[in-house]
Amino acid sequence: MESSWKGHVLLVPYPGQGHINPMMQFSRRLISKGLKATLVTSIFIAKSMKLGSSIGPVHLDVISDGSDEEGFPAGGSSELYLEKLEAAGSKTLAELLVKYRSTPYPIDCVIYEPFLHWALDVAKDFGVMGAAFFTQPCVVDYIYYNIQQGLLSLPVTSATVSIPGLPLLESRDMPSFINVPGSYPAYFKMLLDQFSNTDKVDYILINTFYKLEAEAVDTISKVCPTLTIGPTVPSRYLDKRIEDDEYYNLDLFTLHASISTNWISNKPPRSVVYVAFGSISNLSYTASSMKLGQSHRHNPHLVREDPVFLQLLYPFFSGLYC
Repeated sequence: MESSWKGHVLLVPYPGQGHINPMMQFSRRLISKGLKATLVTSIFIAKSMKLGSSIGPVHLDVISDGSDEEGFPAGGSSELYLEKLEAAGSKTLAELLVKYRSTPYPIDCVIYEPFLHWALDVAKDFGVMGAAFFTQPCVVDYIYYNIQQGLLSLPVTSATVSIPGLPLLESRDMPSFINVPGSYPAYFKMLLDQFSNTDKVDYILINTFYKLEAEAVDTISKVCPTLTIGPTVPSRYLDKRIEDDEYYNLDLFTLHASISTNWISNKPPRSVVYVAFGSISNLSYTASSMKLGQSHRHNPHLVREDPVFLQLLYPFFSGLYC
């Protein structure tokens, strides 16, 4: 198979579950088209999960996030972790490109999570193509782009927000980083820095599909050549073109899927709404009570088994959630 590869792509996601999985799935798509794909994880993730040299057809390699022994959040504050990630990640990514340069299959393209905007600079230093892989919806990406470019001023004080190329938005349509100024400042800076060097990128890849966000895709395509490559889920749920492609096969958290699936199986069709707060969010008592406890809904809720979440939500949902 190696002799017939059309090229070698290195995929560099932010070291988080919701960022690794989409790139893992996109790697499988690239492999099905005749490319070799190597997915990069952090040294900490590789060691803690005892990862081998591959997961199915996807080759694996590592870079350092600066917290090889403890990972995040033990690596310190968000600001410190991101600083260490950039410093150590840039150095070890460069070393990785050097390593593959001396093999029969050097890296032809780096597909990177723009949270790691520095990965593009490393790729360009080596004369390698770079493609930014946005995991968030196109509309959200374009809103952050307008803020980074100074086209949308903060704070947003008006009830409606006008952004060229998008329909008129209400302030409540804005991402939470904008609606709640000052929340997670290090990550907000990271979101804006995604676009700090996109003038050098060869392609923008967005985890969406055109008909879902046609207007936003057309607009951002004027900034840089843009391809929609989503949804990045296992092939069994889409076109079934990739054989035995049923699972992501890389889970950073312990799974108890049967609890959720058994509960959902006993509910009427289209009666369950899935709400995800992400793996970074730390909801306050007030936020949770407003969003859930004071919603005046009497629907049962299924909450992940997390001591913080259970302690937070129990007063509101005793007897209602599973």
